[in-house]
Amino acid sequence: MSVPPRAVQLNEANAFLKDHPEVLYVDLLIADMNGVVRGKRIERTSLHKVYEKGINLPASLFALDINGSTVESTGLGLDIGDADRICYPIPDTLCNEPWQKRPTAQLLMTMHELEGEPFFADPREVLRQVVSKFDDLGLTICAAFELEFYLIDQENVNGRPQPPRSPISGKRPHSTQVYLIDDLDEYVDCLQDILEGAKEQGIPADAIVKESAPAQFEVNLHHVADPIKACDYAVLLKRLIKNIAYDHEMDTTFMAKPYPGQAGNGLHVHISILDKDGKNIFASEDPEQNAALRHAIGGVLETLPAQMAFLCPNVNSYRRFGAQFYVPNSPCWGLDNRTVAIRVPTGAADSVRIEHRVAGADANPYLLMASVLAGVHHGLTNKIEPNAPVEGNSYEQNEQSLPNNLRDALRELDDSEVMAKYIDPKYIDIFVACKESELEEFEHSISDLEYNWYLHTV
Repeated sequence: MSVPPRAVQLNEANAFLKDHPEVLYVDLLIADMNGVVRGKRIERTSLHKVYEKGINLPASLFALDINGSTVESTGLGLDIGDADRICYPIPDTLCNEPWQKRPTAQLLMTMHELEGEPFFADPREVLRQVVSKFDDLGLTICAAFELEFYLIDQENVNGRPQPPRSPISGKRPHSTQVYLIDDLDEYVDCLQDILEGAKEQGIPADAIVKESAPAQFEVNLHHVADPIKACDYAVLLKRLIKNIAYDHEMDTTFMAKPYPGQAGNGLHVHISILDKDGKNIFASEDPEQNAALRHAIGGVLETLPAQMAFLCPNVNSYRRFGAQFYVPNSPCWGLDNRTVAIRVPTGAADSVRIEHRVAGADANPYLLMASVLAGVHHGLTNKIEPNAPVEGNSYEQNEQSLPNNLRDALRELDDSEVMAKYIDPKYIDIFVACKESELEEFEHSISDLEYNWYLHTV
């Protein structure tokens, strides 16, 4: 991927600054391995320099654990002198931040080597490498995310979250009430500001629904014919939701499982594929008879165990799984069936697609998309046939077989020959090193439950 011509980028900057003379600052954003947005804030007068020359950030930005500490075993820290790489703007991502009191804009960046080549450890580049394999086949990916999150109170109880008081009734929600319109009304100002803020930023968020837990909601993004752009939107939407909630004196969490006994936060992705003529290759009156659809599903299901570390990248991710919460725990598929890993929604023949239902909202969208598309490409090019679609409750028909903890998921990824064909093994090594470091720290901690169970009993 070459860096866009400077003249084109400068025209973008000039037009924006002319249209927005009120803007004082610009946030330069880049998403790390965990999908956490990092970067720099500059004054508007420095924006042209960013477009002309980029900005320097250390390569170790992509070797940070969830707490923002460099994991030295990745080799991207002290081993290379914590050296800088150069970050360039991503075209068409310059927009306002509607929540800021001081007028501020934002701009997405991507990291490159000093010579100009994309930096291999940028998750956006990891995804681009996979997408390029579809480009070689003359195929275009259409993709859209569904993002779940909780509104939570800004004050925790003993370090644990609690639902926020409704600005309307003053009460804290306690019941499930999935799809309840009244719960949307309880937080209507915040939720509407999220949709309006998304529109202002060009993020195609077209609906919010009440999900199946107190103050849990889902935002649906409209599909776009660019999977990298779809991921950009998901990253920016999370940032928007967090900041709009702050404006309403609430907090948010995208933690996979913030409450025991309640539904977790998922990140479902819908995928269809267009041929050179713009036709959906999955289109069919009878999806089971569509060979391309079957092969794509077959590849995803075959690689699903090796995908799990990218889909569920944290210790907490695996607490989300359970039949009562519609989180699939085995590689299976079905037509309009929400108990399976890969659901094929029924409807118009030309809108047939796959819905990947495994990942948590704590996943990095770029790595999630890269792993799923790797499975799709693997299935299409090797004509992999899946098992028969599941009818009815898959939990009663299939035993749990996917990795149910982070350590096993990392082993599956590390050992996968198929994933290594799609995702640079050097990057897999970095990812595994970071997550093993987090896991080691977690396993050396002592939980309150351990004290309750063992302190005075053994």
